[in-house]
Amino acid sequence: MSAAAGVARRLAGPLLSASMLCLALWALHRLLGAVSYHEVRGYFHGLRAGQIALALALTAGGYAVMTLYDGFALAAIGRRLPYRRVGLIAFISYAFSNTLGMALLVSGSIRYRFYVQAGLSTGEIARVVLYCTAGFWLGLCALAGTTLLLVPVPPELPLAAAARPLGALLALVPLAWLGGGLLVRRPLRLWRWQVELPGPAQAARQVLVGALDWGLAAGVLYVLMPEAISGGFGHFLAIFVLAQMAGLISHVPGGLGVFEAVMLAGFGVAGNQGLEAPILGSLAAFRAIYYLLPLCVATLAVVWREARGLRRRALLAPWFTAWLPPFFAGLTLVCGAVLLFSGATLALPGRMAILRELLPLPVLEVSHFMSSVIGMLLLILARGLQRRLDAAYVLTLVLLVAGAVFSLLKGIDYEEAALLSLLALALAPAHRHFYRRASLFSASFSAGWIVAILAVLGCAGWLVMFSFKHVEYSSSLWWEFSFRHGGAPRALRALVGAAAVGLLFALAHLIRAVRPRHRPPSEEELARAWPLIKRFPSTQAHLALMGDKALLFDPDDRAFVMYDTEGRSWVAMGDPVGADEDARRELVWSFRELCERSGGWPVFYQVRPEDLDLYLEVGMNLLKIGEEARVPLAGFNLDGKSKKVLRNTVNKLNRDGLRLQIVPADGVPALLPRLKPVSDAWMAGKKVREKRFSLGAFRPDYLARTPMAVAWLDDEPVAFANLLLNETREEASVDLMRHLPDAPAGIMDYLFVELMQWARGEGYRWFNLGMAPLSGLQNRRLAPLWMRFGALVFGRGERFYNFRGLHRYKDKFDPEWEPRYLAVPAGVALPVVLANVASLIAGGLGGVVRR
Repeated sequence: MSAAAGVARRLAGPLLSASMLCLALWALHRLLGAVSYHEVRGYFHGLRAGQIALALALTAGGYAVMTLYDGFALAAIGRRLPYRRVGLIAFISYAFSNTLGMALLVSGSIRYRFYVQAGLSTGEIARVVLYCTAGFWLGLCALAGTTLLLVPVPPELPLAAAARPLGALLALVPLAWLGGGLLVRRPLRLWRWQVELPGPAQAARQVLVGALDWGLAAGVLYVLMPEAISGGFGHFLAIFVLAQMAGLISHVPGGLGVFEAVMLAGFGVAGNQGLEAPILGSLAAFRAIYYLLPLCVATLAVVWREARGLRRRALLAPWFTAWLPPFFAGLTLVCGAVLLFSGATLALPGRMAILRELLPLPVLEVSHFMSSVIGMLLLILARGLQRRLDAAYVLTLVLLVAGAVFSLLKGIDYEEAALLSLLALALAPAHRHFYRRASLFSASFSAGWIVAILAVLGCAGWLVMFSFKHVEYSSSLWWEFSFRHGGAPRALRALVGAAAVGLLFALAHLIRAVRPRHRPPSEEELARAWPLIKRFPSTQAHLALMGDKALLFDPDDRAFVMYDTEGRSWVAMGDPVGADEDARRELVWSFRELCERSGGWPVFYQVRPEDLDLYLEVGMNLLKIGEEARVPLAGFNLDGKSKKVLRNTVNKLNRDGLRLQIVPADGVPALLPRLKPVSDAWMAGKKVREKRFSLGAFRPDYLARTPMAVAWLDDEPVAFANLLLNETREEASVDLMRHLPDAPAGIMDYLFVELMQWARGEGYRWFNLGMAPLSGLQNRRLAPLWMRFGALVFGRGERFYNFRGLHRYKDKFDPEWEPRYLAVPAGVALPVVLANVASLIAGGLGGVVRR
């Protein structure tokens, strides 16, 4: 895929959502030409207590029904959890996904975080998410199809002629699902997936729960609608399901604007002219009761859960702590939007009358302006919270408190002040999750994030035009200051102030320091890396000395990442190198942001189990790619029956005159001309060429930096290996290990045994034999697809690579096998990443298919 095509594909989704939102706002502008903001607000505040109570009861019933999705899903996969726990997880996931949109992504990630804590495997969680998503859509199709078939759609609607065929098509979906479960007993093969259809009872539960869920949602809006609407509940339901489907297809968060436009258009052509303002007021009340109120309750539930975990002093699992910053980022985004929308509308006259008696006019004007500016700043800071920036955390806390104060001063908006204060109280004890000291200007903003900020600002602009369309615009309007007639000027000034803040931040972001280009490290950089390499417990860090990988240092030279690029994959070799954990953690973030600014995929190859939390925290996925063999030297010896072959080999070669010499690094350059023929003969005999990236090569500048082990026979070198050693004496290892084709049999065994015994005598704890690719992967029915494929290749891929033979050879030294992982960003094309990594190691795609 070309770079242009990749960029176009990444932008397609956000641009489509933005286009749909703009189209919806344009439609609302046309539909509400004769409607004033005062009429809408009047209906909203005039709703009867009985209507609100009934809407609240139906909302509670709807969210209670949503918990059945998860309950039935867990029963379908044979897992049992307390209903109280399942209900809480389901409620939180739906409260967020209903409001933020992207239901599969948002609710799926929330379920993953919570169900992992409950002991479910990744495969089981995926089945739960798919079950719930299927029920969600099956219920909508069943309700929409039945309604469109039974209820006449107003002929004035654009889709009226296609309503019955569309209804029949939608109704066929749940019928096919039910029939398939009854008739098809074997799993269906869909491309690379196997789909096992549920039995008739299970399928019927999915359809009924989904239909009941959507029916209750429609009931909430129906009881809030004006009594004068014509057609009854049947006509209302037909328009409601069409509007919901349009909102879901648009991918606009919560269908905002799209749902309202379709509802107004549907009722407008169905003989309800003159009711646009009451209908829009009921839609606003529906948003507040069915979306925002459950979101606030879910926020309290998450805060209570976090506070309870802190009170018990229990360390939260990395996957749960990794979810908290995005959670707070989403809420901050919502609070910023609320402040912008509030600043774009007229304050309540009764509250303004109170303020007129208490405050001077300049305080009101400044408060209104600053609340919108703070709203825009919160939209920007939300990205910093998602990136765990310490500065974003501090600024967000300050601005939330300031925003609450300004909300009270600009119109006694205690509802907004309560929302902002609640978020500030929830965020205050979470400082430990925002540990990064990076600049806010260094945080990358994805296309989706930029579109979201622009969409909020665009909606705020539309609200200004709608709320004050009765006000005639003139240049003097900008300078009018009044308690009674200053609403429009205040809204215009606040909108321009918010837009100016966003523009200034964008300009500052554009003129920040240019990102570093990928280039081989200089001698000065290698000298900076050398102390970190020597103190790092893993000898793998010595691969930085090859000079074929770029080095990314933290600002204080406390850690570095070595990486190379292939296609869109930016592949880091191993974990960040350094002893400072904070610096290493920050480098993972910095590397990911560097990749995102360049349109690349961050990949970490051969990462260790003890560092997995570094990658989980930045939202990366982990794939096991093999196991590394590490021999504990304290107990290593050649005693016993199992070591008889090794013992005999070493004794025989010693008797034949073979001897091992450890040459210090300063003596290696003079020795390299005698070792070069050994290396060339070895490569010619194996019919291979030099590898790179994760392996060393015969390069004098690389080999001269480390000691060398040389096996001599009759004063001629027959084998050699460069030694990778660290000052901590935690681990010893070798990289290049080559011998003459006619060297004595067992020369490799001799080298390993002699080096292990030497390293043990020098006080080293471990000897690293390197990784056995694809070792330890399980080919089980419930294992992830990658695990099953890797296990299959490990068992049957001998014609491509000696997977089993390499594992067997290393296993005879009685090592401890430790898993090694590949960290990749969520959603990338895994085969492309694997091909890029293989190409890096082999020195090009040609090296992957030939030795």
